[in-house]
Amino acid sequence: MVQRIKTGIPGLDSLMEGGLVEGSVALLAGTTGSGKTIASCQYIYAGLERGEPGVLITLEESPEDIREDALQFGWDFAKYEKKGLCRIIYHDPSQLNNLGGIMVEEIGRMKAKRLVIDSTSVMSLNIDNPAQVRRKLYNLITNIKRGGGTTALLTAEIPEGRHALSTFGVEEFVADAVIVLHYVGVEGAASRTLMIRKMRRTSHGRDVYPMEITKKGVTIKHSDL
Repeated sequence: MVQRIKTGIPGLDSLMEGGLVEGSVALLAGTTGSGKTIASCQYIYAGLERGEPGVLITLEESPEDIREDALQFGWDFAKYEKKGLCRIIYHDPSQLNNLGGIMVEEIGRMKAKRLVIDSTSVMSLNIDNPAQVRRKLYNLITNIKRGGGTTALLTAEIPEGRHALSTFGVEEFVADAVIVLHYVGVEGAASRTLMIRKMRRTSHGRDVYPMEITKKGVTIKHSDL
């Protein structure tokens, strides 16, 4: 029987047979403002509330900013950090060579059940060769999956105006699942949607679903709710 990890995002788990496949790596891709970081924080915090240790590695924002932003949704990461259940780590994206080692070390030390890396899109900084970036990203995802006990969510930016699913075009092929968020702003009104492009070992929803960001985080709307 496939074991599932609940995302903590209302309306999402019922679209994928109860949650992410345990031990898998999911790609959360989206345009600017689509809610990637909020959803990934929500995923980590849902695990903490269930007693599941989590590691969040940020390649863009500072841990302080993430903690402050999370408080707007009622997520007190500092409380769980003090209990030793959570680690929020900033890693300089220009120092990719040791990212995998730090990640594996923290997962082992924390016995982490959940991992977030936000965002893989900045991994190209200071690297001019796209093939080299792809190899590093491939190795990173492979190392996560090799451990088996951690269920990971990686975010990636979809460049505006492009029909790609990620920045480098390799993430979606290596990841076990691909969830795509879209944001459209028209005359001051914002419209957000979610679509599950693929998910191994899962019969998942195949429509485009309305998504809202409320005071409690991300919510997915569909007829099964």
